[in-house]
Amino acid sequence: MTLQVETTRAAHIGEIRFSKPPFNYACPALLSEIADAVDAFDADTNVRVILLSSEGKNFCAGADLAGDENITKSDGMDSIAQLYAQATRLFSRKKPVVAAIQGGAIGAGLGLAVAADFRIASPSARLSANFVRLGFHPGFALTYTLARLVGHQHAQWMFLSGERVKPERALSLGLVDRLAAEETLLSEARSMAAEIAENAPLALLDVRATMTSDLVSSVVAAMKYEHAEQSRLKKTADYAEGVASVFERRAANFTSK
Repeated sequence: MTLQVETTRAAHIGEIRFSKPPFNYACPALLSEIADAVDAFDADTNVRVILLSSEGKNFCAGADLAGDENITKSDGMDSIAQLYAQATRLFSRKKPVVAAIQGGAIGAGLGLAVAADFRIASPSARLSANFVRLGFHPGFALTYTLARLVGHQHAQWMFLSGERVKPERALSLGLVDRLAAEETLLSEARSMAAEIAENAPLALLDVRATMTSDLVSSVVAAMKYEHAEQSRLKKTADYAEGVASVFERRAANFTSK
């Protein structure tokens, strides 16, 4: 597994840039390294805001449900639990995060994007909670965070349709906060982060703490429930068919079994 998480700091902005080619699939190791970097910036009094970005065509294409043997094996839900443990660390941070989104932010990748406080997207961005296409239940606390962000009705539509949301619609839903050209995505994300970083650091911490006071307890409860539902559905024939159909790029033949 080729995995790299790099950090830099400039003008009170701590940058985290991750790479796990070719699709930046989510896994416990990747989330652990990102969470380690977030913790380090949380402890750095010179950092006021964190910028999260990734290399490659996709921000994060989700968990590799078909190709990651840690997930495909019989106790694969243990790996998903480890992923959620690292997600809890991300949600427990003190400082605001801006995420720069290009290409796919799918499934767990959408969960990672939504875990940020703000998002800026390029024209190639596609955001999707495509779990039902796989015969699976949403995870990464999206049943809480997505509805909190875009409203119950829009979140339910995304969950039940598996829609791949394009940037303009994502902006209208409040799923992303700004749009940027492909070639200027990172520079405009830095400018967005700088608008936060120019403000008083103690006030930034206090205001974010007020705005997210119930976040960690709510996402932990959501992920516990989601994991139980995912564990149940992973044993079904529809899950096996859904994962196979996506991997083989064909229509699924679900049987309610």
